[in-house]
Amino acid sequence: MIRIFSDEISNPKNFVVTLELVPGRESVGRSVDTLKGIARDAFGDGRISAVSITDNPGGNPSLSPDVLGSEIFKCGLDVIVHFTCRDMNRVGMESRALQLARMGMKNILALTGDYSGKGFGGQGKPVFDYDSVILTRLLKSLNKRLLTSGDPDLFFTGCAVSPFKTTEAETLAQYGKLDKKLGAGASFVITQLGYDVKKFRELISHLHQKRMNPPVMGSVYLLSPRSARAMNKGRVPGAHVADTLFDQVIKEWTHTRSGLKTAIDRAAKLGVILKGLGYRGIHIGGIHRSFKTVGAILDRMDEIEDSWEDFLTEFNMGMGNANTYYYFDKTPAPQKLPLPSRIKEKLTDHYPHFLLKTAHTLFFDKNARLAPVYRKLAEVLTKTNKTWLLKLILEDPMKKPLLSCQSCGDCAIQHLAFLCPESGCPKHTRNGACGGSRDGWCEVHTDKKCVWTRAYHRLKYCGLGHTLGQELVPPRMWELNKTSSWINFHLGKDHQG
Repeated sequence: MIRIFSDEISNPKNFVVTLELVPGRESVGRSVDTLKGIARDAFGDGRISAVSITDNPGGNPSLSPDVLGSEIFKCGLDVIVHFTCRDMNRVGMESRALQLARMGMKNILALTGDYSGKGFGGQGKPVFDYDSVILTRLLKSLNKRLLTSGDPDLFFTGCAVSPFKTTEAETLAQYGKLDKKLGAGASFVITQLGYDVKKFRELISHLHQKRMNPPVMGSVYLLSPRSARAMNKGRVPGAHVADTLFDQVIKEWTHTRSGLKTAIDRAAKLGVILKGLGYRGIHIGGIHRSFKTVGAILDRMDEIEDSWEDFLTEFNMGMGNANTYYYFDKTPAPQKLPLPSRIKEKLTDHYPHFLLKTAHTLFFDKNARLAPVYRKLAEVLTKTNKTWLLKLILEDPMKKPLLSCQSCGDCAIQHLAFLCPESGCPKHTRNGACGGSRDGWCEVHTDKKCVWTRAYHRLKYCGLGHTLGQELVPPRMWELNKTSSWINFHLGKDHQG
């Protein structure tokens, strides 16, 4: 009999275990048979509520989670399908959602997704037409259509959060976006991977402070030297393995058998700690060969469950950064930038922010005294087909040098402290930072600061840091591409209208 993941995770009396499967680039063969074998054994074991299946992890092509999930689902084990925004536009994503509904697989982990990797002929074009917040809203709206059509089984949408951030800006951006995801309709939360128990506590405390009580699952991983190295070097966006832990793992795996035993023990210890902290379940990853290792982790958890507090110090090594920011612990004090850096920050962030904010208040406030005049002028330019002239001689010469404007026609700079999400973020995120930044630097362009980190510092400088990302921003209106965003704003054509 199939176990219903949504029912089990929604019951506060349950501690739920899910297992992540990572398809490869083959459609048949040993790798596919191995994954299906793990799923069959998980179903037979009876302790796994569902398997989750990744969607082109790392942005590289792999077997679709939809087809593999369908085969596993038919065998009796519930499935959580990872659904990313990287590879399809909004039309393709809605079509895929309808396909999943038709197949009966309605547990969705809604993700913005890793940046595009390489496929046939080179690197793939990143789409990111939606972000994870808007995708969650799409699935919520589809639930209304499912009910209308007589389908009582609705999408059960989850979201991810990366609490393992070292800077204040990144931490607050993650929690702010999590609030948005939950407000958009996410029903459960899965964390990224990390080994700082203080950060795990912090996440639960944040949700309690916000009076939110979604079921939260913590990620647990069978940490091998290969995976530890990738996470330590930042090659797995959002996951974090500190230098001290990485060195420890390398030493432990000097002998493979003892290394595996230690890895199982570490996973089990983290699992019981998460249960003790009030997490609703664990999400186990790093299993690529057989279910036997999962069974060993769960058996070990049963043995040590009552002693979970004894292991806290093993996961109290922090993030490997003495200046790591903790939301409920304001120490250490913020580090003062050197004078040249402070001057540069003022010239590139604070002064442009003040200038653009002032201009926006004067010319792009619909409640301003002159707003009717601007609207009338926009109407005249539109009727005389002269909007292109305004864009050519005034809008583009101002916005392109200041913002690297991409002429999307549906400007969102006012939501991002007057930074452009189209040119400033490789994923075009309008509703908060992705989970891939590292120490404040962009996941994709590692020599550039994350645009959301920059936005936070701009806002904090003028006492508005708490407002970062509060608004839920609709997706870009592609029908306005290459038109005047100024005209579109005053005529109410853009997303603000």
